[in-house]
Amino acid sequence: MRPVPAQVAAIRAALLAWYDDHRRALAWRPGPGAERPDPYRVWLSEVMLQQTTTPHATPYFEGFTERWPTVSDLAAAGDAEVMAAWAGLGYYARARNLLACARAVAHDRGGVFPDTEAELLALPGVGAYTAAAVAAIAFGRPANVVDGNVERVMARLFAVETPLPAAKPELKRLAGSLVGDDRPGDWAQALMDLGATLCRPGKPMCDRCPLTQWCAGFQSGSPERWPLKTPKTERPRRHGVAWVLRDGQRRVALVRRPDKGLLGGMLGLPTSEWSSAPVQAPPPVPGDWRDVGSVDHAFTHFALTLDVRAAAGEGDFLWRAPEDARAALPTVFRKALDRALVG
Repeated sequence: MRPVPAQVAAIRAALLAWYDDHRRALAWRPGPGAERPDPYRVWLSEVMLQQTTTPHATPYFEGFTERWPTVSDLAAAGDAEVMAAWAGLGYYARARNLLACARAVAHDRGGVFPDTEAELLALPGVGAYTAAAVAAIAFGRPANVVDGNVERVMARLFAVETPLPAAKPELKRLAGSLVGDDRPGDWAQALMDLGATLCRPGKPMCDRCPLTQWCAGFQSGSPERWPLKTPKTERPRRHGVAWVLRDGQRRVALVRRPDKGLLGGMLGLPTSEWSSAPVQAPPPVPGDWRDVGSVDHAFTHFALTLDVRAAAGEGDFLWRAPEDARAALPTVFRKALDRALVG
């Protein structure tokens, strides 16, 4: 199904009028009527928002832009500094790609982001979604910006019967049929705002939606049925051990994880390998190790159970005060540290 031109014009007019009245106030958006957004802030926010909610990403965005107000400032920062500031946002390859992209823009382009989707896509770590979002929002290019919110709106608007993830190409095609030259940045953000605030996953607020007269999902009487989804398979579970060692000053022993692999380049607790069977592994230093419980954490492709063991001792580690360690650690290790501190 593809909307006819008259429908496209009516849908666009209705949604843009709604957006003018109901747009969200977000840290990375200038106010209504302001100049076009700073490409650096748009790019940074879009990278942070991947796999992360707006409330969770907002304080990180504010911290980054206060500390590194331009892409050149970020490019000059040290890897460890940026990885520590990213701790808790998850999907840590994004932080490494963030630095690679910032350095490419700073060093190869004089600190100026390219203004076309194709050139943006050529930057390190920039995928199709981010390139489209920056092109539309920062530079006013008519790009097809499709995230999970937009997919949900399209699935309901056109009652798409193909389940996700197989439906993604069809949903992207349908979203593309609504893109126009008029206010492309506002259009992209209006669709995302509609999905985030009204066309929500569980209970869509159809009584407030500006698109109900064209929405096949609403007209069915059960808009929450869409998008259809293929049943998820259960994540495999891995097991490991995390060791929490504290010295005479009560500092916590940390290690720098290898640059490659999961949580690459991040600070972490000393840990065993993570495997499909419970692990018996020697501690990093001899000591009176005691079990203090276990923690569970879900990664994208597997679930993890870490047995946490604690002891007092010394060794060749990166030593941090507990509060500094918590601030620098990824969530999985923060959980293990918290377990040891109260255990």
